Amino acid sequence: MQIPLDLLEKICIALVLGGAIGIERELRTKSAGFRTMMLICIGSTIFTTLSQVLGINISPDRIASNIVVGVGFLGAGVIFKADDKVHGITTAATIWIAAALGMIVGSGFYGMATVACLMVLIILFVFSFFDQRIDRFNQMRNYKIVYPYENDGQHKYEHCLKQYNLAIKAQSQSKVGNIITGTWLVQGNEKNHHKFIEHILKDNSVTEFDF
Repeated sequence: MQIPLDLLEKICIALVLGGAIGIERELRTKSAGFRTMMLICIGSTIFTTLSQVLGINISPDRIASNIVVGVGFLGAGVIFKADDKVHGITTAATIWIAAALGMIVGSGFYGMATVACLMVLIILFVFSFFDQRIDRFNQMRNYKIVYPYENDGQHKYEHCLKQYNLAIKAQSQSKVGNIITGTWLVQGNEKNHHKFIEHILKDNSVTEFDF
């Protein structure tokens, strides 16, 4: 049994589009990279094509509709939390869009798939620059400072944070013996964070500093 030429054409197009997105993820050393994106795009193309063939007299979208569910499991697998931040959401969204591109190719809309792929690449490559710039001006960081108790000294680091124009979003302090441990979730400009860190590193009364 020969493989239909139109299916081979779709697979080749999906290979190129998925590979283009995968290269960007690979360059950024993400968990879902070059091969993963190609496999997702090709797989969704094949399933969409089979759905149209097998369900021609019943429901042509029966198999294709389950692609979204399956891709959801893949996307959930690359999302994780570390350092009070959620990582992998962009990669999960990229997996989702790679499957969508495969479905477009499987439906025969090659021009639409190509334009959509170019838009995705623009978002991933170009807009990442703006994302980095925004992060520099609006950066969230966690600080943990351990220091010996002093009279009226428990609030000095809060005043120091405000001195460097860093907004405190959450804080907690605990005292064991004569040692106070303070943690702060702080938002502010990257330069102000660096100035605060340098200030604390020069403070001889600090026994432990996590930043």
